[in-house]
Amino acid sequence: MAKVRKERVRKEDAGLRLDRWLKARFPTLPFARIQRLLRKGEVRVNSRRAKPALRLQAGDEVRIPPIADGPAADADASSALKLSAREREMFESRILFEDEDLLIINKPSGLAVQGGSRTLRHIDGLLAALTREGRFRERPRLVHRLDRDTSGVLVIAKRRAIAAHLGRLFASRAVRKIYWAVVKGVPHPLQGKIDMPLIKARTRPGEGERMRPAKPNEPEARPATTHYAVIDRASPVAAWVSLKPVTGRQHQLRAHMAFIGHPIFGDGKYGGLKGLPEGVARALHLHARRISFPHPSDPARTVDVTAPLPDHMKQTFALLGFDAARYIDPLGDPSCRSCR
Repeated sequence: MAKVRKERVRKEDAGLRLDRWLKARFPTLPFARIQRLLRKGEVRVNSRRAKPALRLQAGDEVRIPPIADGPAADADASSALKLSAREREMFESRILFEDEDLLIINKPSGLAVQGGSRTLRHIDGLLAALTREGRFRERPRLVHRLDRDTSGVLVIAKRRAIAAHLGRLFASRAVRKIYWAVVKGVPHPLQGKIDMPLIKARTRPGEGERMRPAKPNEPEARPATTHYAVIDRASPVAAWVSLKPVTGRQHQLRAHMAFIGHPIFGDGKYGGLKGLPEGVARALHLHARRISFPHPSDPARTVDVTAPLPDHMKQTFALLGFDAARYIDPLGDPSCRSCR
């Protein structure tokens, strides 16, 4: 069980905002929860309450309350469900890259990254079970998250130190990410930037979480920026778009595309299920296509991984005449400094 602990800020972390330092230290912890911990004074710096924007100095002592590295990061291994041979085979077939430090998989649509009250099967649980079976020497740690229905590249650290390093990379936006989506209609202009702060919308019980555009000066609003570009189109029905998030808010890409009037196919939360063309699966057409970042153990090396499309998106591409094999996404978008 997690306990209160105190940690010293290292030289390389000097100058980081306190909230960003915590996010790097606990990469799977929702940013909203970090803000709540700070507001309540549960996190202290040098025995004093501290604001999220406090710039840390080398040697500062940070009091960290009892929080784990993820909802199930420190769960008792005995609680992990036993895996079937089919689940083991599925997991191994999904590996895109693996070395001593990293494991990168192509997460299938419909499989949650982390557990919840009604979610028994998830990536975090698979990692726990595989560790118990001896597949890993140390429990691998999630570095970031994807929505349950989003498929594609998911980065996992094999050691705590690697997870912390990657957490800092993600917080500094040194990680380049590209998503592919099929959206309703054709966005105009064909390339642009969406700057729209997001905030959680009030929903009825059982509806799940949903984001909405924030009104000016709403205290819980979080800045959110996405660059998009239309790769191909089947006018006026649909477009294949490349999405490059600058920030990483919950449901950001889904909410942003709906905001500009082009919801993602199959997205029931944001209007993407209405009027689907005949033959298109009622599944979310959002795929984490590619990720690139400096290797945590050797910054001179670049990890650059691309995930094949899920079957339902392959079928839609074939139906609409989109040819994924002929297109390579440029990581460097001239209009997106953070994507270079």
